[in-house]
Amino acid sequence: MNKKRLILSQPLFDIILARLSQEIIENHGRMQDTVLVGLQPRGVFLADRIVQKLSESLGKEIVYGKLDATFYRDDFRRRDSPLRPNSTEINFVIENKKVILVDDVLATGRMVRAAIDALQAFGRPQKIELLCLIDRSYNRDLPIQPDYSGKRVNTQESQRVLVEWTEQGNKADKIWLIG
Repeated sequence: MNKKRLILSQPLFDIILARLSQEIIENHGRMQDTVLVGLQPRGVFLADRIVQKLSESLGKEIVYGKLDATFYRDDFRRRDSPLRPNSTEINFVIENKKVILVDDVLATGRMVRAAIDALQAFGRPQKIELLCLIDRSYNRDLPIQPDYSGKRVNTQESQRVLVEWTEQGNKADKIWLIG
């Protein structure tokens, strides 16, 4: 039987989102040459929240897009059932921009690698940074580390992290460790 342990809920959830937004402002100022890209599907929920906080703090609209990297995954053709892609909405040029990729959970690093490959179709960014809500630090297959992380969680390979967003119909934002 899988044990389910709560690792993050309100109000700490909101505090972490505010801190991540402030770290971005400290490193990127008014965001003139910086864009945010949320990774489909669940990174978009986090990116929406970060964009909202940045917009409120800076008093301006933040350039933001959504990226689906399904067809760039290294396991795309190895699955028994086909993956269902989500939409990509990048209506701006990333050439010479600083791009902050946003995802909810960083585990093996394979999804981030796929996202970087997919991003190249939109130009050559000046710099790519990674923001994640949960960093599963001991599960990497690739040498990828976040520039911004909400919480670092030491997990076993058999465990998984489940992020529940109110945008998905949950009553509250919660993060669980399962396994």
